[in-house]
Amino acid sequence: MTTFQHLDIPTLSDWLDERRALALVDIRDPQSFAQGHIPGSRRLDNDTVGAFIEEASREAPLVVVCYHGNSSQQAAAWLAGQGFAEVYSLDGGFTDWQLRHPDRVES
Repeated sequence: MTTFQHLDIPTLSDWLDERRALALVDIRDPQSFAQGHIPGSRRLDNDTVGAFIEEASREAPLVVVCYHGNSSQQAAAWLAGQGFAEVYSLDGGFTDWQLRHPDRVES
């Protein structure tokens, strides 16, 4: 069974600093996403997931972000099942990211 891995915020921060090729998806509601998200992330929901699966590289790391790092685990497991090789759930979610990196939030 294909599964996902946990990713901590310092590692994601390093990857973004290194400009590592990765896909960053945010599964929070549209209003929360509009109020603030990690730069470079794209909002993913039931309406947009089909297009994302068609477009996204299956080889590049895929990081799933939610509010606190809970619902992203189910989404990450599901995406891993769609054939993505390297899927991560961001521990602590956007809430923790915003606390640690208020200067790295885009709205």
